Amino acid sequence: MPLEVRVHGRGGQGGVTCAKLIASLYTQMGLHVQTFGDYGSERSGAPIQAFTRVDRQPISNRNKVYQPDHLIVLDEALMGPQVLSGTAAGALLLLNTRSRLDAFAGQFEDYRFGAIDATAIAREHGIGSSSVVIINTTILGAYARLLGVPLSALEKAYASLGLSGDLAAAEHAYDQVQIRDPRPETAGATARGATTWQPVLPPVLPLTEHHTDLPATLKTGTWSTQAPRYREHAAPCNQACPAGNDIRGFIQALKNEGADAAARVLLRTQALPSVCGRVCPAPCMQGCNREAFDGAVNIRSLERWIADHSDVTLERQSTDTPRRFAVIGGGPAGLSASYQLARRGHAVTLYDAGPGLGGVLRNGIPAYRLPPDVLQRDVDRIVSLGVDTRLNARLDRDALARLPDEVDALLLCTGLGPALKLGVEGETLPGVEQGLDFLDQAKQGQVTLQGRVVVVGGGNTAIDCARTALRCGATSVKLVYRRSREEMPAIAEEIDAAEFEGVRLVLQRQPVAFTGNGNVSAVVLAEVEPGAPDASGRRQPVVSSRTSTLDCDTVLLALGQGAMADVLPDDWQIRNGRVWRGDAALPVWLAGDCANGDGTVTHAIGNGRRTALAALSWLESGLDGGVPTGDKNGENPVAPGQIRFSHFDVAPPHRDKESPPSVRRNSFDECNHGLAGPEEAERCFSCGQCTHCDTCLIYCPEGVIARAGDGYRIDADYCKGCGMCVAECPRSAMEMHEKNKQEVSSCL
Repeated sequence: MPLEVRVHGRGGQGGVTCAKLIASLYTQMGLHVQTFGDYGSERSGAPIQAFTRVDRQPISNRNKVYQPDHLIVLDEALMGPQVLSGTAAGALLLLNTRSRLDAFAGQFEDYRFGAIDATAIAREHGIGSSSVVIINTTILGAYARLLGVPLSALEKAYASLGLSGDLAAAEHAYDQVQIRDPRPETAGATARGATTWQPVLPPVLPLTEHHTDLPATLKTGTWSTQAPRYREHAAPCNQACPAGNDIRGFIQALKNEGADAAARVLLRTQALPSVCGRVCPAPCMQGCNREAFDGAVNIRSLERWIADHSDVTLERQSTDTPRRFAVIGGGPAGLSASYQLARRGHAVTLYDAGPGLGGVLRNGIPAYRLPPDVLQRDVDRIVSLGVDTRLNARLDRDALARLPDEVDALLLCTGLGPALKLGVEGETLPGVEQGLDFLDQAKQGQVTLQGRVVVVGGGNTAIDCARTALRCGATSVKLVYRRSREEMPAIAEEIDAAEFEGVRLVLQRQPVAFTGNGNVSAVVLAEVEPGAPDASGRRQPVVSSRTSTLDCDTVLLALGQGAMADVLPDDWQIRNGRVWRGDAALPVWLAGDCANGDGTVTHAIGNGRRTALAALSWLESGLDGGVPTGDKNGENPVAPGQIRFSHFDVAPPHRDKESPPSVRRNSFDECNHGLAGPEEAERCFSCGQCTHCDTCLIYCPEGVIARAGDGYRIDADYCKGCGMCVAECPRSAMEMHEKNKQEVSSCL
């Protein structure tokens, strides 16, 4: 004597009651005791300590037990330096464990060591519940055995606390505990090494001298099986972008560093930012999480603003193995492929059958949507990287067959084939024209219309035809489409603009004939009913026998285009985006619409880039991984339900400035003037990416998160794993993960 006992357990295991039972046991021997717990408002499962002192004299020491003679550990997972601290050779150690004694060979050899599966015994005797087993009364039976005290000594102790029903479990543990004596050289030692030990305590300072907090001694990081970590998750806008742009990245760069920094991010993947900022259908905006809050971020117009307000050209890189590439077709896919290859230091020769680069961008998209000088600005940036352009160069089959022997790789970016026809009576009447031809002629200033114009189709080309017809003098323009307005594949804003300018939509109607005497004068329209869904998920149009007549003076057909024209050499076959001759793969790839027929400028740009890089990879590694179908922008993008909308202020989108209809109908000048400034970038949530907003730091109830460099540091020694930081992160840039044994042990 004196004797000091320390109990380590978790909230809910009965550790404090265990200490009280020990105290009661010693009172039966006529000794003085003191017992108390060391815990606060910790939840179930949190580590706690409890202490008991025993002496023949009254006890005046009110400190915690720092150097115990007896150590009882109710949960093996707590074992570590912190639990064993202060315990010297010769001490008694009792551990609740599922393992048998021989599993601890080489461990705790200086202690009188006992091992008992008190949890299994308590569960067998029904002490506690199925989820929380209370083991305090059980393990006391094993403790009595280690002390050499008869089990009957526990009866009064249990009775004093109303726990007599648990004696059977204690007896069970008394019989089953496995005991190992300490090594002979320490068998006679005591925990303190002297019976007259007095604790060495720090001096008690006056209140005025307390200038700093003492470090916490209880490393609460041992409480948890999970821990938070910072992790970048995929943004839905990035995943939805057909061009593979880092949308989140360039918007954050614009917000934090300005237009030039944003352009450097954008130009890594985007060869035509000025173009896409005007004509892209913007699937990224459809995926924007802010749409579910107060309206999607106006991403397309931010891309345009960056392109219009920056002067950045990424430098041509050097390479130790320059390659020679030929690209056939100067449309968006060919320009994108040429840009990526030239930027990486390779020699590119770009062939195009027309007098200028751009393909459909130059010949098909009206100037009021895409001014020629805007297109030329993007083209000049690409050509400035060293691309050798060959215009008015239509290659026949023999020339194509020779090219693979003259270069390292050939990319075919020839676009789609001829325009589709309806195949109905009267389609060959004068006045019935293909919309693409009409748009090409209109861009050259060679078209003047009069009277009533009917446009057939529902895509972007149809909308372009309708709006261009008004500018070319049409008295009225009606657009006929066989499905509903919601099912029109055209850009929604372009449909709105067409109606704003005076185009009338005639929906769920299908032309079945054209009539006229010498020139088309009417369209026979059949009513269309929605049928069963087709492969795309849209309901198939079912043409009825109910018809009506729509008078007209001109009909423009915008029905789409067929597959790539048959321009390949006879012995070339296309397989999965590659060209083969027999069983041999040629160094020839297809890119853009001629490869997949996606039909949008943005898809063509993205596919051109990916195909160029796939060809380059094949040349450098000799491995044919095929042409990738998409960018690796991450799986499972952040969903609206993972955004904490309550952390953000309501701020509706900034809208583009538009010319009034009276000005539009008389001019091919650009009618959408874009955003007034870059303020729209402030609305971006930055979904899945930390913006150092300090929310995690503010909401951490333990204060264990601190700023560190460009991010944050979580003190794992004291993080309880409550998950508050993860729950409150506004943009889902954190997650909880299961801690491994190494992480747990580092907290002990």
